[in-house]
Amino acid sequence: MHVFDGQIRQAPRLIGGIVAGIVLASGIAWWVVRRLRPSADELERRRCELIAMSGRITDGYLVDARSLNGEESLSPTPEVLFYSYRLAGVTYNCAQDVSRLPERVRGFRLDQAVQVRYDPRNPGNSILVSESWSGLWLRQGSSEPKE
Repeated sequence: MHVFDGQIRQAPRLIGGIVAGIVLASGIAWWVVRRLRPSADELERRRCELIAMSGRITDGYLVDARSLNGEESLSPTPEVLFYSYRLAGVTYNCAQDVSRLPERVRGFRLDQAVQVRYDPRNPGNSILVSESWSGLWLRQGSSEPKE
């Protein structure tokens, strides 16, 4: 009976070690998955570049320019551009956060004609500018964005 009693006394240690190991392994797995997941900014950059590389082009026009908090923007480099375009009888009214691309939107004007790139499988998924493409036509006297 003494051998059996020793095993019972060590069972809580064994169970505690197993639970601690599971918790540690779960924590490490969560940290690795979380670290490898791209940020929201990175996902948006990838979306814009995918559309810039493979999207179709149509004509549209600028409707409004605002700051990120929704106020009207008179700045030469707004943070959000609102635009509209029409495909197959459907009018799309969209907005793009361009706050991370100020050099690409310098020299715009409201009601100007623009080129919009869109995903042909989802025409509402569109862009005006990305790091590698711009559908904004610059005013005369504006400097060309640096590539």
